[in-house]
Amino acid sequence: MSERAARTLLTLYRYAGAAAYPLMGPYVAWRASKGKEDKGRTRERYGFAGHERPEGPLIWVHAASVGETIAVVPLVQTILGYGVNIVLTTGTVTSARVVRERLGDSVIHQYVPLDLKPAVSRFLDHWSPDLAIIAESEIWPMTILELGARNVPQVLVNGRMSDRSFASWKKRTSLAEALFENLAHVVAQSEIDGERFRALGARPVTVSGNLKVDTLPPPVDEKTLQAVRRQIGKRPTWAAVSTHEGEEKIAAEIHAALRKRHPGLLTIVVPRHPPRADELAEQIRSMGLRLVRRSSGEPVAADTDILLGDTIGEMGLYLRLTEIAFVGRSLTGAGGQNPLEPAMLDTAILSGKNVQNFRDSYKNLLERGGVKLVRDRNMLAGAVNYLLLNEEARRNMIAAASATVNDMRGALAATMKALEPFIHPLVVQAGLRRASKG
Repeated sequence: MSERAARTLLTLYRYAGAAAYPLMGPYVAWRASKGKEDKGRTRERYGFAGHERPEGPLIWVHAASVGETIAVVPLVQTILGYGVNIVLTTGTVTSARVVRERLGDSVIHQYVPLDLKPAVSRFLDHWSPDLAIIAESEIWPMTILELGARNVPQVLVNGRMSDRSFASWKKRTSLAEALFENLAHVVAQSEIDGERFRALGARPVTVSGNLKVDTLPPPVDEKTLQAVRRQIGKRPTWAAVSTHEGEEKIAAEIHAALRKRHPGLLTIVVPRHPPRADELAEQIRSMGLRLVRRSSGEPVAADTDILLGDTIGEMGLYLRLTEIAFVGRSLTGAGGQNPLEPAMLDTAILSGKNVQNFRDSYKNLLERGGVKLVRDRNMLAGAVNYLLLNEEARRNMIAAASATVNDMRGALAATMKALEPFIHPLVVQAGLRRASKG
């Protein structure tokens, strides 16, 4: 595709988005009916503001979902310490809850506008950001073009590009270049990610490491943790977390195979998408297993086989209940899920081999012995059995994972260094404004 064709395509995208805008109502309403949108705040998806714009410099930070939101929390807190206002957008109900729990009223939270010109323009007209910071892999053409047209610096932080995304963009390099030339800086997670962004025309690109390593471990309510621990007692446990379709059944089958070898065994299953819980509960019970859903408030009994973690925001609880964690979307799914939270919370980590989206983290964990990759259900069952039987091996993996995380820290400082030329002028403006009022 030529450069001229790419720019023509982006222009057509702009007009197509404007034409589609009036038709988006039923789609957003359908999402709200499924709990995927906040029913009381759907107007924000069309760019309507839910708050007044504060006076002075303002930075727009966008994090799509829970993982990205957790990753940028320390970054946001650091910037807030300089006295600059932040409007933080997210795309999901669960990520909005994370913002409320971890940042409270220190930021203005809005749902990200649809990537359609009327919505994006309305959002930018109201908030008029001085800088846009985008987390990980959120490449929205209309938003990037509108920010570029307004000469708002855009910085991609914790930048990640999966194998699949890179292959797709490589087929449209002119289109990628027409978009990425609007980015003032890309701060990539790894050297591989950095090289991919450079290959697609992004300049300049620096590498920081993964911001998720510099976050705190997932929080937990101590009273709840102690109560559930009392219910479990000294029973052996293992967990399958962030699971995708098919992996929950595998976990239940492994439980059924191992419970005779490990009397009292409790398996904790935490699906990546809690709305699947009804279906999963029925499936697991049909296998003759006794199941307790965390959302029901029912205690874990002595004969409970499976604790189904169907709540949001309690990963810190589930991981603290065990020392063995299988991380999903890696056996039946593709790409894997983030292994860093289990590493922070003293677990021996198991995973399938499909972990391309977190290649760098898994590479570091493998080199230190903090994770074991398995190819199928039988190999996973064998690994769980081995770790349940061998405390020394389990402890060694836990220590290796913890050491790996400690060695990987430093991404926040590197990211702030890259952001300094963009943030410093805003800090000065904010300071002068406060001084003039004082």
